[in-house]
Amino acid sequence: MNNSSFCDTGFQTGLLPPMYSIEMCVALVGNIYALWLLVTKERQNWHTGVVFSCNLAICDIVYVLNLLLLINYYAKNKDWTFGDATCKIERFLFSCNLYGSIFFIMCISINRYLAIVFPFFTRSYVHPKHAKIASMLTWFIVTITSLPVLKFAGTEVKQKHTLCVSCHDETMRTPHFKYTLFLTIVGCMIPLLITFASYLGVIWTVLKNKNITTLEKRKVALMVALVCILYATSFVPYHVLQTYHVYLKSTEIKNCYVYNSYQVSKGLATLNMCLHPLLYMAVFDSIRTACCGKSSDD
Repeated sequence: MNNSSFCDTGFQTGLLPPMYSIEMCVALVGNIYALWLLVTKERQNWHTGVVFSCNLAICDIVYVLNLLLLINYYAKNKDWTFGDATCKIERFLFSCNLYGSIFFIMCISINRYLAIVFPFFTRSYVHPKHAKIASMLTWFIVTITSLPVLKFAGTEVKQKHTLCVSCHDETMRTPHFKYTLFLTIVGCMIPLLITFASYLGVIWTVLKNKNITTLEKRKVALMVALVCILYATSFVPYHVLQTYHVYLKSTEIKNCYVYNSYQVSKGLATLNMCLHPLLYMAVFDSIRTACCGKSSDD
C-alpha cells in the first residue's frame, strides 16, 4: 500500500494524450469509412448484421470526438476547464460508448450464431425489423444503465487543479463501488458469457459441417479472434482494474500500482473503437474488398 502522494500523475499525463490522439484519428477515419461502406455497398442487402454494425459504428463516432476533451485535460496536467456539466456528459458518453460496444458486439455474435447454426430459421423468421427493435432496446438499456454516471461523476478541486472524476463526493464512494460492481457483472461479464457461448456454438457447427466454405471458416476465425482481443485488451482489464480501484478508494486504501494500471486500462478501453472496423471486415465482403481488394471468390 502506498500513500497517494507517491503516485506519479506524470505517468498518465505523459501516456494518455498521445494514446488518445492516435486512437481518435484511427477510430474516426475507420468508423466513418466503414459506416459509409455499409450504407452504400450493403444498401441492396440490408440484413440484420448491417443494422447492428451500423449502430456500433454510430456509437463509436458519437463518442470519438469527446477524446479531444480528454486529450486537453491530460495535456494540461489533469486540469479540467470545461465545467462540471461537461465533465458529467463526457463520463456519461464514455459509459454509453463502452456498453454500447459490448452489447452490440453481443448482438452481432448472437446474429452470427443464428445465421450459421439455424440458417433456415434465420432466413424465414429473422428480418431487419427485428434487428432494429433489438437495437432500440439496446440503446435504451445502455442509456438507463449509464444514467447514474451523471450523479456520481463531477469536478473537484485538488492542489489548484480542477479534476474530472468518476465519483466527486466522498460520501457516495460505497454506492459508487456497488454501481461499478453492477456494471462489471451486467455490463461486461454477462455479455462476455453470452458472446463466447454464441461463438462456441458457431465453431462447433463450422467444424462439423463440411458444406461450409473455407472463406466462411476464415471469417468465423477472424471474428472470434477479434472479439477475444477486444475482451482481453479493452473490456475485461478495464472492468477488473476499475472495480478494484474503486473498492480501494471506498475503503481509503491507496495503491499506486493499481492506480497506474487502471490509467493504462482507460486508454485500452477506448482502443475498442479502432478494432471495430476490422470486425466489419470479417462480416462483410464489401468492406473487405474495399480495404484489401479481395472478394469472396478469391
